[in-house]
Amino acid sequence: MSPLEKLFGKTAQMTVLEYLMKNKEEINYLSGIAQGTGLYHSSVARVLEPLLENNIVIEKKIGKQMRSFTLNEEHKAAQILMKFYDEVKKELGD
Repeated sequence: MSPLEKLFGKTAQMTVLEYLMKNKEEINYLSGIAQGTGLYHSSVARVLEPLLENNIVIEKKIGKQMRSFTLNEEHKAAQILMKFYDEVKKELGD
């Protein structure tokens, strides 16, 4: 059980956010996030929307149809979330 799941329960948005924090150095495609989290493609797309709207996640289009997603490490809220995640992970384990 992940540290965030221990505290807040399992939600699709929390699962996607945690996945992006763990894989922040990589290019993350919608299908890869779905596969990595065990969520449906449509669920990942739905929960990414508020993260995109609040600039926590950045979307980059590759070609006409490919979309990649990364955590916006320059955004203050994303920095706070990453710091919180790291601290909770240290305290509660992975």
